Amino acid sequence: QVQLVESGGGLVQAGGSLRLSCAASGRTFSNYVMGWFRQAPGKEREFVAGMLWTSTSTLYADSVKGRFIISRDNAKNTMYLQMNSLKPEDTAVYFCAAGWRLGVDPGTYASWGQGTQVTVSS
Repeated sequence: QVQLVESGGGLVQAGGSLRLSCAASGRTFSNYVMGWFRQAPGKEREFVAGMLWTSTSTLYADSVKGRFIISRDNAKNTMYLQMNSLKPEDTAVYFCAAGWRLGVDPGTYASWGQGTQVTVSS
């Protein structure tokens, strides 16, 4: 079991930037994966970006490629999502997740944070 806590959400104007953080604690494994999902009102939860914790392997949704960057700080057990060139359609609750396989299906992630709201105004 991995406990996850997101932070860094807020209100930002279109074209601006925001960095989300996800602190992990509890039971972890060297090969576990961490990723970001988002869910807008009335929509299903969708994959944003993910990475293997101990490697450079990453995966991005097409909608955020070139704008978002996923990274980590191993010493702090913290994952980050740097969001640049934000658009109103990026508005959603962003969730940090951990699982066993790197992929876009939320069903492959077993642990979830509480979520942090990101609102992008036009």
